Amino acid sequence: MRKLSILGLFAISSFAVGGCARPFEIGWTPAYSLGERGNLIARNWDLEGKMTQDDIDSLLMLRPLTGLTTWKLR
Repeated sequence: MRKLSILGLFAISSFAVGGCARPFEIGWTPAYSLGERGNLIARNWDLEGKMTQDDIDSLLMLRPLTGLTTWKLR
């Protein structure tokens, strides 16, 4: 029982410390603002959705067979 209480106290204190974020500020990161981080996540989700749709189209053979790619390569 004592070990369990010490483990619980340690778990609670580890969440309170916060790592590299300032204490008691949710959403704060040292590299990006909250809006920038939201834009990065939204852009990533958009790309993941497009790639998933592309994989589904290829699997169901909904596109004609060509040697060209639909993705813009640099």
